[in-house]
Amino acid sequence: MALRIDCPRGVEVLGSIANDQQAAILSQDALQFLATLHRTFNERRISLLNARVERQKQIDAGAFPTFLSETANVRADDAWRGPKPGPGITDRRVEITGPVDRKMVINALNSGATQFMADFEDSSAPTWQQMLSGQVNMRDALNRSISFDAPNGKHYQLNKEVATLLVRPRGWHLDEKHVIIDGRPCSGSIFDFAIFFFHCAKISVEAGQGPYFYLPKMESHLEARLWNDIFNMAQDTLGVPRGTIRATVLIETILAAFEMEEIIYELREHSAGLNCGRWDYIFSMIKKFWKHPGMVLPDRKNVGMDVPFMDAYVRLVIKTCHRRGVHAMGGMAAQIPIKENPAANDAAMEKVRQDKLREATYGHDGTWVAHPALIPIAKKVFDEVMPGPNQMHVRREEEITPIELINTKLEGGCPVTEGGMRANISVALSYMENWLRGVGCVPFNNLMEDAATAEISRSQVWQWIHHKTPITMEDSKQQPVTSDLVLRIIDEEAGKLKSSPELNRAKEILIDMTVKKQDQFVDFLTSACYADILEPEAKKRATN
Repeated sequence: MALRIDCPRGVEVLGSIANDQQAAILSQDALQFLATLHRTFNERRISLLNARVERQKQIDAGAFPTFLSETANVRADDAWRGPKPGPGITDRRVEITGPVDRKMVINALNSGATQFMADFEDSSAPTWQQMLSGQVNMRDALNRSISFDAPNGKHYQLNKEVATLLVRPRGWHLDEKHVIIDGRPCSGSIFDFAIFFFHCAKISVEAGQGPYFYLPKMESHLEARLWNDIFNMAQDTLGVPRGTIRATVLIETILAAFEMEEIIYELREHSAGLNCGRWDYIFSMIKKFWKHPGMVLPDRKNVGMDVPFMDAYVRLVIKTCHRRGVHAMGGMAAQIPIKENPAANDAAMEKVRQDKLREATYGHDGTWVAHPALIPIAKKVFDEVMPGPNQMHVRREEEITPIELINTKLEGGCPVTEGGMRANISVALSYMENWLRGVGCVPFNNLMEDAATAEISRSQVWQWIHHKTPITMEDSKQQPVTSDLVLRIIDEEAGKLKSSPELNRAKEILIDMTVKKQDQFVDFLTSACYADILEPEAKKRATN
């Protein structure tokens, strides 16, 4: 039976409360803290989201991004630096990421990684129960009371030594529609941050670290300024010294790439560096330049770290971070062990080693992995290249130009193929089916995928159909991508998957986003799917 909780004036919780721990997480004091932050900052959040729309109109009209003239003084000033790394994040050579379910949290903290990023965003489908239980798990992990008993009888608990915990809240664009404040849905970003900070800020300091965050999908330094103002108010309200919070910003949008220094500057004493969120970055390139046929990308498998715009972006992240004395974190290795095929597993692990070697020799201070089996591989590479805690002494002096950052031309050219189309459609359908069932981190083809891969996949299908891109079919003949072709392949790829109501719904959403709306890009797949995972009362309110 669902529990009832007392809410402050103007706050409604439309989601069910399953147990006493969830009720404690949504205490009246915690909800009042949340409401204070939401009331103070939500209008600015909405204004910044509207600014994204206006900026998109400019790009559509041909005003491509460049470095901002109004912040040239910030970039030119050599004097300012970010803060020294906080306790527990001085050495960040191997970070593991994953969703916030209880068993995953325990395994990740025990994995041997230096840090664990607990992900309320792309690795989690934001069902109300997942978001609420995740907050319980964060609190229990930091006070070391977390444990889990599996159905097979196996008991999970924390080791003596564990990774430092970092939390990724949802992006600015997402609402939490199970919480209504003054008649409007709460910001998902502010909800995730506020509830964690209220319960965990002080115990994280007592644990020898601090309240540490990853900030996703920002598009401007003004969005970083908003986070910084939220951090200051939150710390002041709870009596936590300013600068206790540290936040690493994921550079996963093309517009943020042009404002890296300004983003670090805006976060001031809260900055913990930048991270190359590379799969979302590719998605952002497609989304921001959707109107421009010269920016069409080839098959997803051919858009690697060696393509011009990706290589330039990585070099600029390292150059910027080390100039300002903060960490430059590398990207994700999503491979998972292939137990049934040793030869294929060896090849996959060698691919991981080469990727991490490239990152380490470029000058990154650490990297991401999705599976514990990759930690020793990544650690060995960084141990060999980086004997100290970081590589901030590595200074890249080359100039990276705006043209380099948006250069999508691949040497020798790469075609769009039927195989690439089928791979994208299969991944998009499979991922959305799982997401609609509440699962946000899914193994496909020996890779652990989250929403970013699904976003690239569906956006490429949209881009190809919108521009009627030539596609090489399996019989080697070429034809333009058409609605009929995409509908046929969607039917065929859906037919290869196990039938379910969620798959049928995923198919409907994919057709809507790629075929029916082929003249207007849908910003986020997760936003398009969110109404389907709302609890009944929230769904009823959202449709009124």
